[in-house]
Amino acid sequence: MFLENDISSAGSRGWIEVVAGSMFSGKTEELIRRLNRAKIARQKVEIFKPKVDTRYSEDEVVSHNSNAIRSTPVETAANILLLSSDVDVVGIDEAQFFDDGLAEVCNELANQGIRVIVAGLDMDFQGKPFGPIPGLMATAEYVTKVHAVCMQCGNLAQYSHRLSDTEKLVLLGEKDAYEPLCRVCYRKAKSN
Repeated sequence: MFLENDISSAGSRGWIEVVAGSMFSGKTEELIRRLNRAKIARQKVEIFKPKVDTRYSEDEVVSHNSNAIRSTPVETAANILLLSSDVDVVGIDEAQFFDDGLAEVCNELANQGIRVIVAGLDMDFQGKPFGPIPGLMATAEYVTKVHAVCMQCGNLAQYSHRLSDTEKLVLLGEKDAYEPLCRVCYRKAKSN
């Protein structure tokens, strides 16, 4: 379990925090909460998101609950490293959409003494590990797995079930394109 008190006592060392889970599980909400707390502590914060994510805003990270924080959209993970000078905290949303270089970038930032907070889907719509998230979870000091509520039975949901038949890996969407499901309901939906 993530304990902010543990992190605050870490001094000026850098580290990586990963917030992962299914769609509608509160990943971005938690990222924004942590970044706002860092701002309250007068830390210099820089936030990044993949340029491809334009669902709610071109230049803000926005949660499904409409909370928002200013961000810089970037094409590649390497751009994050180039734009992260003189900061205390780096936030990265929708990390699953970045290239595999993201883990290396996050580790480099942490090695420079920067707190790195990453949020993203841990599995794609097929239930397979998604993008750089598994590698980040393996190297992170802190991992928080968040869950949505299953739209079929109300249990904890960890799968993002796609409601359309498209097999395209990246399909930006909302509640019209995805629903969170638990393991049992996800397996039922996949067998239909």
